[in-house]
Amino acid sequence: MDSDEDERKPVPLSRRPEWSDVTPVPQNDGPNPVVPIAYSEEFAEIMGYFRAVYLVDERSLRSLHLTAQVIYINAGNYTVWQFRRLILEALNADLHGELEFVEQLASKNSKNYQLWHHRRWVAEKLGTEAAGRELEFTKKIFSSDAKNYHAWSHRQWVLLNLGGWEDELAYCNELLEDDIFNNSAWNQRYFVITRHPGLGGIEATLDSEVDYTIKSILVKPENESPWRYLRGLYKNNMQLFVTNPKVSTLCLNVLTSKVNPVFALSLLLDLISNGFEPSQDLKNAIEGVIPESNNQDSNISVKICTILEIIDQMRVNYWMWRKNNLRSQVAEGVANLHIH
Repeated sequence: MDSDEDERKPVPLSRRPEWSDVTPVPQNDGPNPVVPIAYSEEFAEIMGYFRAVYLVDERSLRSLHLTAQVIYINAGNYTVWQFRRLILEALNADLHGELEFVEQLASKNSKNYQLWHHRRWVAEKLGTEAAGRELEFTKKIFSSDAKNYHAWSHRQWVLLNLGGWEDELAYCNELLEDDIFNNSAWNQRYFVITRHPGLGGIEATLDSEVDYTIKSILVKPENESPWRYLRGLYKNNMQLFVTNPKVSTLCLNVLTSKVNPVFALSLLLDLISNGFEPSQDLKNAIEGVIPESNNQDSNISVKICTILEIIDQMRVNYWMWRKNNLRSQVAEGVANLHIH
């Protein structure tokens, strides 16, 4: 059994003929290191040989293989990654093979900054031909980690620089069908409708996106992401937001359906703050959220804040602060009327 294990162990570099001409350079921690790190023998040896080739700038095939060994034992060493890129360029190496190398590493360490920076460098070198493969690569990452920030950032970079927009909105639909709470997919959807060169921007897609978002909200009113998305669609046109009857009707439907009303009330508060005048049906629906609360405030915005203080305990301090601001504004307005 022991002999079998010995056969599987990698042969130390010091016993390999191809490294016989190299003298490893040990780590120099100074004469009196305060807290020396107890590196394994394998790590210390590999790093010693790496320092040797790095110091003489040896851009060879054996150096390339050595950088892979170092990266496998410490994928966060940015100096090794940078030296690997120099070697790849010097050797005019096959960069498609490099993508495979990175993919193997990502299967175990998909949140490594150096790995993603290197992947982007390779993709940029390959150009538009790499777009499809890179988009598929990020899909693989999402299959195990749907909110991997590095993968989403890389995917957006690929779309902007290499292309591949054609099926991106459909991909967002697919992700949201699988998990309507996937806030990363909602963020990507907004990225697509605002940056896709063939969709015409928010102006061209507004009606269909509003309909899609409202439908998603009615499925799960407690899901904050589509509520935020709906606000984002009107980021540059608040007046249109206030006057669109679909938005206020959505709030009314949620409030009367006896489901989680927090986000509907929050949205109504923003609408009213921007000049929206709620209908009597809406006022009745607001009152009906907590009919026993004895909320006697005549100002509808203050009334909403009071309700939110009760039902949204996580943000109770925020709603108290906002209510106090509203009351101060009301008092200031009354004072100004007396002055004039």
